[in-house]
Amino acid sequence: MSNTCDVLIVGGGVIGCAAAYYLRKKGVSVTVLEKKQIGEGGSSRNGGGVRQSGRDPRELPLAMYAVENLWPGLSEELGTNVEYCKKGNLRLAKTPAHLKILEGLTERARKCGLKVDMVDGDGVRTVNPYLSEEIIGASWCPTDGHANPMLTTLAFYKSARRSGARFVTGEKAAEIRKVKGRARAVITVAGNVYEAETIILAAGVESRPVLNKLGLDVPMRRVLLEALVTEIQPPMFEQMLGTAEADFYGHQSAHGSFVFGGSSGIDEYTSEHERPVNVPITAPCVCRGIINYIPALARVKIVRTWAGWIDECADHVPVLDFAEEAPGLIIACAFSGHGFGISPAVGKTLAELAVYGKSEIDISGLRYGRHKAKI
Repeated sequence: MSNTCDVLIVGGGVIGCAAAYYLRKKGVSVTVLEKKQIGEGGSSRNGGGVRQSGRDPRELPLAMYAVENLWPGLSEELGTNVEYCKKGNLRLAKTPAHLKILEGLTERARKCGLKVDMVDGDGVRTVNPYLSEEIIGASWCPTDGHANPMLTTLAFYKSARRSGARFVTGEKAAEIRKVKGRARAVITVAGNVYEAETIILAAGVESRPVLNKLGLDVPMRRVLLEALVTEIQPPMFEQMLGTAEADFYGHQSAHGSFVFGGSSGIDEYTSEHERPVNVPITAPCVCRGIINYIPALARVKIVRTWAGWIDECADHVPVLDFAEEAPGLIIACAFSGHGFGISPAVGKTLAELAVYGKSEIDISGLRYGRHKAKI
């Protein structure tokens, strides 16, 4: 089989799979290289939030476009129920300091055209009567929601593959090589060479060492977040939940289990393993938070816990742009834990950048150049 194609994607997460799907819709030949298995990284390990609220204004155009134009029809389009639920998002506050954070986020989002409001404690419990009296307010975005990360990733993968995209697993990219001044080839750890007119680098935090070999850099680090799932419960509420400081999030899934995520605050001191592993202290921390936020779940059993890496950017928003120093290379990384909800819009945008050199959605705030040294 030829190792040459029109577009070569490094990274088989939800971003890479979505890009492959939208590129195949345009009739472009595509190969995706993944170092392990499809969705092995954060794409299959996140909380499933599909939110616009609480985002930096620079990535709001992607989030709003995805919610308005892509997520509603995605299950039908991909032929898989991705469990998309558009029932709103409450970002919760317990202190005046939390309220101040949420008020700032809400004001900036409303200036971008998003319908999001602040509600007091009584308003919170009107939306969700299971939430505790400790909550004094929240931001409320009725058009936010959640979906199933694993099902979504695999749906993009299967649809892209059915339409002719080639996926090669167990192939870790070692470097991108220029030919006559253009990024042209990807050399893998196994020594194999894959060539394309355009290369999309969407390998999460592992994009950084590949960029460094080209003399490029995106300031990001690997951050561990953990999640847990409960036993099945009767239907309680459909909203996505989060907090002002983004240290707790969760929702009830379509089959009844609750999926919650959070942090113990010591993750960076314990996450030196190659594979993301649970920190024993984190699940109890998250469980105490769950009980304080949702007392009705105090005696619910935990079925499973897991951990995943986030590619956290220095300014907490992704880089989605051409690399001027390496023509032919498109960078798509540093999603900082916000990537799943915008993945359909990012996939569409990457396909447009690769084929047309420009995108329908405004991504001007996500340029690579914002991290360059200013002279």
